[in-house]
Amino acid sequence: MKRIINGRSYNTETATLVAEYDSPHGCTDFHHYSEGLYRTRKGSWFLSGEGGPMSKYSRPLGSNSWGGGDGLEVLTAEEAMRWLEEHDFTDELEEHFSDQIEEA
Repeated sequence: MKRIINGRSYNTETATLVAEYDSPHGCTDFHHYSEGLYRTRKGSWFLSGEGGPMSKYSRPLGSNSWGGGDGLEVLTAEEAMRWLEEHDFTDELEEHFSDQIEEA
């Protein structure tokens, strides 16, 4: 997927995929979604994903009707770190954010 947002190009084919997440809903569930966290060559972060008609990737199809869709969302480094924490990607956190992690 490729999108231009605020004059910047985000492309899943040229960025590095850091982590992928599938929601716990089955593939046929309208709430299901899957997304990947990417980092561009210049260090910007973004999410790219797709999902069913009741997921965060849904799209309106007309009067009171929704369908599945896809999308791309630009993230700050802090948001990317929080996404990795929420989905338990410990190795990826240590690889990309080791300077921000301290022992408790």
